[in-house]
Amino acid sequence: MNIDNLLTSLREAGMSQWADILPPQIEKGLSGERFGDLLRWQTALKNLPEITADHVDLNSANIAISSQPPVAASIQAKIREQLQQLKPWRKGPYSIHGVHIDTEWRSDLKWDRLRNHVSPLHNRIVLDIGCGSGYHGWRMIGAGARLVIGIDPSPLFIMQFQAIKHFAGNHALHVLPLGIESVPEKLRAFDSVFSMGVLYHRRSPIDHLLQCRDCLKPGGELVLETLVIEGDEQAVFMPRNRYAKMRNVWFIPSASAASLWLQRSGFIDVKIAGESVTTTDEQRRTEWMQYESLSDFLDAGNPALTVEGYPAPRRALLIATAT
Repeated sequence: MNIDNLLTSLREAGMSQWADILPPQIEKGLSGERFGDLLRWQTALKNLPEITADHVDLNSANIAISSQPPVAASIQAKIREQLQQLKPWRKGPYSIHGVHIDTEWRSDLKWDRLRNHVSPLHNRIVLDIGCGSGYHGWRMIGAGARLVIGIDPSPLFIMQFQAIKHFAGNHALHVLPLGIESVPEKLRAFDSVFSMGVLYHRRSPIDHLLQCRDCLKPGGELVLETLVIEGDEQAVFMPRNRYAKMRNVWFIPSASAASLWLQRSGFIDVKIAGESVTTTDEQRRTEWMQYESLSDFLDAGNPALTVEGYPAPRRALLIATAT
């Protein structure tokens, strides 16, 4: 994993303190001793055919990469075989030389909900927390961001990003095997921070919001997307054990409560940009993610409830400015 260009970009952006410690962080995040499947995933990457892309589309629902003339059927089959080694694919979709990666999440639908609410990304330096395979990062580059750094502690997602990058070529997008705790404290260097699908997994959600604020320049923008419940600014739900079969769900606020949390965490101009119920059109089992998905997490007799009897997943988008 060559990060020379990233280290240069970090130093140019005033983040030398992170550049100085990043190499050992990445080495730890991609440790073969910690992750037994890492060698298999790396082998799949090495076996991807070398193809120069003639067209890379970062502004449509599918991140689409193609060449002219189209690759032969035998090459396409090899691409499919190696990318299948990197299952499950959670976030996308992607189209790689005719191979459609139909991911569990239609991440393009989330992007469509937020893109008209966030500040224009042209020339902005962006941090995407919990970025998965980097789908939204590609869309951010397509929207004109100068530099996008995605962080996610799952090494499989990093391998998936590297596979897409293998075909897309070099762009100012980097996905790193790190959590938010690896970002230096009070960095105050990003124009935009996206935290999507992360807050309810944090045991201390206020600390997460403070970490997001400390990543942002004064006046920078936080884009927060999270599970919510209905209710006023004092409404917060904590599941007794699992929520929608997930063990690591801690606090689910109402959108109004999340707005209050943001204000208490040093944000101003907090806006609730929208709420929506998650549907099986947006999250579902596919050929590329064959484990349980949303339909398995809902009560078969009443899809307004989870299998545990809690309100079904509802998500809100909030936009706020760091002080």
